[in-house]
Amino acid sequence: MEILYEDNHIIAVNKAPGEIVQGDKTGDTPLVDMLKQWLKEKYNKPGNVFCGVIHRLDRPVSGVVVFAKTGKALERFNEMLREHAIKKTYWAIVKDSPENPEGTLVHYLVRNEKMNKSFAYDTEKYGSKKAVLSYRSIAHSDNYTLLEVDLQTGRHHQIRCQLAAMGCPIKGDLKYGFTRSNKDGSISLHAHKVEFIHPVSKLPVTIVAPTPADTLWNTLTSKANS
Repeated sequence: MEILYEDNHIIAVNKAPGEIVQGDKTGDTPLVDMLKQWLKEKYNKPGNVFCGVIHRLDRPVSGVVVFAKTGKALERFNEMLREHAIKKTYWAIVKDSPENPEGTLVHYLVRNEKMNKSFAYDTEKYGSKKAVLSYRSIAHSDNYTLLEVDLQTGRHHQIRCQLAAMGCPIKGDLKYGFTRSNKDGSISLHAHKVEFIHPVSKLPVTIVAPTPADTLWNTLTSKANS
């Protein structure tokens, strides 16, 4: 595991595509269990190790995931989530370029549980939830654009669904309209940065996750950072 940040109350890791944050029906070992074992061995802890899940990323997505090492931190993080006090910035490689290089998307998403998919509408529908994100183009290649996305609400598959509704499906995301899969089964969506006020020390914290070791990611992020 790539540890991005750790103190007495929280720990953050760079999740690889394909890893699951919490256990699911596949029975694969989740990241939270791997982290508990890592903490147990690192600190030679007897018995069970506490590690609370604060937020999740979809399995094919990479990037920052923050966990709580204490009950106090978990409780305060949950309160911060309710108050939208945690800022999450994502990077997404999408097909072509959006019509506008930057903007705000507002949709009403309806989740289909059986399909494990969300559908975007311009107007409110029965059972829908309002979804808002802002994006801006930060780099281009011949066939792809790198978007920086600021998530303002946290809905099921929100970024994937809203970018596809804009006509810019995420590379590799067959579920939302991209034409072919990535070789490793990932989609090119990365939780790039998380910013918040520490739940205990009250100091500002910024955690940045390096992008996957991939030629296209390297090319576009180099352009974005130049």
